[in-house]
Amino acid sequence: MEADDKLLVQQCLKGHKKAFETIVDRYQKVVYNLGYRLSGNFDDAEDIAQCTFIKAFERLESYNPKYKFFSWLYRIAINESLNLIKTKKRSKILEMQQLSTEKNPEQRYMEIELSDKIQLALMQLNPQYRILILLKHFQYCSYHEISDILDIPEKTVKSRLYIARQLLKDELMKRGSLQ
Repeated sequence: MEADDKLLVQQCLKGHKKAFETIVDRYQKVVYNLGYRLSGNFDDAEDIAQCTFIKAFERLESYNPKYKFFSWLYRIAINESLNLIKTKKRSKILEMQQLSTEKNPEQRYMEIELSDKIQLALMQLNPQYRILILLKHFQYCSYHEISDILDIPEKTVKSRLYIARQLLKDELMKRGSLQ
């Protein structure tokens, strides 16, 4: 897929509009989800996604094909998210996500309650730690991918992720979510 991304970027730089539409279609959901997880707000997530793709399009010439396109795009999305967080300085609870109908009401309630507690605790973390938790545990990125996205050494990723997990655990314990 990475080779395909690089080809799409080349086509885009040659003026093929459909190529960028393909890029947007491919990464729209991932960028939106990141924006949503960081902001806790649907409208803000849409703004983040839109700004991310606008900036990516405007700066496409600066993309270095020796790196993964996804990492480059994800970094733009993270920066847009952090900018919005700094500007708005607010945190909201993630709205309930639609759960599978296969679960009984009690199971759904417990999952929603746990999800809300985790989201509340996540929103209390400094954005630099929140991003690490999101990339590793919600986007399932490897340490190497996180290192590329955040432009920090892998060892730093590991140590900061350890701290982030401890802070999240402390926050969950403070709220009585863990014993």
